[in-house]
Amino acid sequence: MAQLKVTQVRSAIGSKPPQKGTLRSLGLGRIGKTHVLPDTADVRGQIARVPHLITVEELNSEEAN
Repeated sequence: MAQLKVTQVRSAIGSKPPQKGTLRSLGLGRIGKTHVLPDTADVRGQIARVPHLITVEELNSEEAN
């Protein structure tokens, strides 16, 4: 299964509370923090809510381990 490497690159200060909650649900909370998540429709939807605060890379199964 493909995985996504999500990194927070901008601060959530000044963002609306739902956007801050989305960052928390992605496992992020401060600039530079990275989290590897499965590539599912749910995660893609969360990423679509905060594209201005994060960067996303697709990982092969060999890179994730």
